[in-house]
Amino acid sequence: MAVDRRSSRLASLGAVALVLFTALGMRMWFLQVVDSPALEQRVQANKTRTVKLLPERGRIFDRQGRIMADNERILTITVAWEAMGSEGSVVDTKDRLELFGRLSKVLDMSVSDMEERFTSNKYSPLLPMPLLEGVSEETAAYLIERNEDFPGIDFVAQWKREYPLAPLAAHVIGYLGSITENDVAQYLDVGYDLNERVGQFGVEKIYERYLRGKPGYVKYEIDSRGTILKVVERIEPIAGNDLELAIDLDYQQYAEQALETQLLLRRFVETCQAKDSKKQVVKPQFAECENLKSPAGSVVMMDYSTGEVLALASYPTFDNRWFNSGISSDKFREIFPKTDDPDKSLLVNRAIQGQYNLGSSFKPFVAYAALDSGQLVGGSEYEYPDRGSYQLTSIDEETCLVVKCIYRNALCAGGNYACQYGDVTVEDALAVSSDTFFYKIGEEIFAQRGGQPILQDEVRKFGFGSRTGIDLPFETAGRVPDKVSKKKLVEDGALMAGESTDYLVGDNVQLAVGQGLLAASPLQLAQAYGALANGGDVNRPLVGRALLQPGTPNSDIVGYADMSQAVVETFLANKDTIRSLNIPDEIRLPIIRGLTRVITGPGVTFGSYHSTTGERLFQSYPYDILPIAGKTGTAQGRAGLPWNDSSAFGAFSLNPAQPIVVAAYLEKSGYGAKAAAPVVKCMFMAVAGVAKMGEVLPSNPLDITATVAAPQRLLSNKSCLGGAAYGGRD
Repeated sequence: MAVDRRSSRLASLGAVALVLFTALGMRMWFLQVVDSPALEQRVQANKTRTVKLLPERGRIFDRQGRIMADNERILTITVAWEAMGSEGSVVDTKDRLELFGRLSKVLDMSVSDMEERFTSNKYSPLLPMPLLEGVSEETAAYLIERNEDFPGIDFVAQWKREYPLAPLAAHVIGYLGSITENDVAQYLDVGYDLNERVGQFGVEKIYERYLRGKPGYVKYEIDSRGTILKVVERIEPIAGNDLELAIDLDYQQYAEQALETQLLLRRFVETCQAKDSKKQVVKPQFAECENLKSPAGSVVMMDYSTGEVLALASYPTFDNRWFNSGISSDKFREIFPKTDDPDKSLLVNRAIQGQYNLGSSFKPFVAYAALDSGQLVGGSEYEYPDRGSYQLTSIDEETCLVVKCIYRNALCAGGNYACQYGDVTVEDALAVSSDTFFYKIGEEIFAQRGGQPILQDEVRKFGFGSRTGIDLPFETAGRVPDKVSKKKLVEDGALMAGESTDYLVGDNVQLAVGQGLLAASPLQLAQAYGALANGGDVNRPLVGRALLQPGTPNSDIVGYADMSQAVVETFLANKDTIRSLNIPDEIRLPIIRGLTRVITGPGVTFGSYHSTTGERLFQSYPYDILPIAGKTGTAQGRAGLPWNDSSAFGAFSLNPAQPIVVAAYLEKSGYGAKAAAPVVKCMFMAVAGVAKMGEVLPSNPLDITATVAAPQRLLSNKSCLGGAAYGGRD
């Protein structure tokens, strides 16, 4: 029986073996006959490795050829895995630590940092591990000469981005950063490696695909251990396009300095304190008395004939060199803290992302709406009897007991009563900023047109409520309030509890003076004022001027590219008119005259003389050299308290040979004539050649021990900010 069982078992094993040998034979036949081409490809792939060669990134220049973003070729020290005791190597940990110890003395790099790299699993085992970037040529020569003491050491040349004028124009230029988790698929699809740095902000992001260039590669033949035997093929990378900007760094630097200087000055103004006859501070006027906060602001300067952006400043700012400084994550969080406080947000370009009430700086477009829609009987000759207050007529008395029906002008000198301006036309109303005139427009254009969005449609023509299309990332569209948007705001909980979802006449009244639910950016304000200036062309703002072929040489002047040798591949700054309003003179000229009087006067006389909102401030302005027109605006803040007010001002040149428009917005900085208008005044004095702009100098070395994102950059001469500003809201 045992023999029979043994024979049976052997027979079974023989059958299994036969099946296995049959399967193996079939597999060998398949590999040799059927799959031999695919197999050959896999064998060859296992014998070769391809390493990508990254190109030099395109450089960035201002319109005068000053180098704003450059590249430095740096040496990176690498160590072969075999020399560090990688898996499968006979080298032990002691040998590796001894090697790291010897390297530490030469490189000023701790052994623990080297070990951290070795154990991080971040680096390919098929290529030498990068150990330290930015090694000097002298250090490289020293290590190569002593190869027996430093086995496995080699060097590769890489590119590092530099910003030689930082922090100047940081919000415009942007910075490079690692590919984020959300963007991995996007970049892999177009041939990026995950270890590449890409544009994350500013024009570095918008023009990434042009600036990056085209990678090359080198293909190596390797053995079974991954050791490189020879170079099979090498394709050199192609450098990225250079980029010329419309930005003029003289104006850019001056705008940043004027903005920061004015914000810091406004922080020391105590508008809420009462003084006795001897000018001594005796007590606060209000229980919540506090200094003006003046935390932030922005300035936009454009060529209104083309849309080219000459300067775009946002404060608070930062130094974009922090992003490739190699600082620790803790240090980075110290410099760029996460915060929900919008006053402290550094990485926000307020010129294009700010969402603001515009106050009275919005009134020129309401005036256009009233004239263009035929709302004012008699057009520009229509006169309104301004007696300081306006009462809604479309709401019954009973309703007026529970809702606001009486709206008043800003307080006049002394702050005891609302200003009265007498019989005012559109021109007069703009010059002295009569609120009641525009309250009336807001009510009647709504109530008499059956609640139709006439006002909304008219002001949208200038670009409000839509992105301008500027070639910078993260632009916001803003909001011109209407039935749809208000309903959504209520449903989203963005308004006070109990607020009606209906768009009411009071909402339109507030819109008519640039308040309420209106949200717009300083760039939109500049774009709209530019359209008034040029006769109605709403031009797309452009930061980029031209894409240049790679390799623009340096000039003989340090810090400049030789723009005479630059070859334009694509000219970007072609005038791009979004729409042409073709504003008739009978509408445009009264508005222009009103905005001109804001600067020059005269005001109006009713009982006493009322100056225009900018007349006193601009007494020192050289109007004969460069005539301008503009409008102040004060956006009322929390509780209507003056230290929560934000300040706006837009102005443009009346000389078509110098087609400049400037808009400024200073958050929580007080009245328009006292905060934003002086900054714009400085900019036009610079254009006129009266205010001297300082030389644009190379950056100081980045202080990696600093606790601030950027050092202060202030005006050396603050006189352009001076002037006796009007004391009213605007």
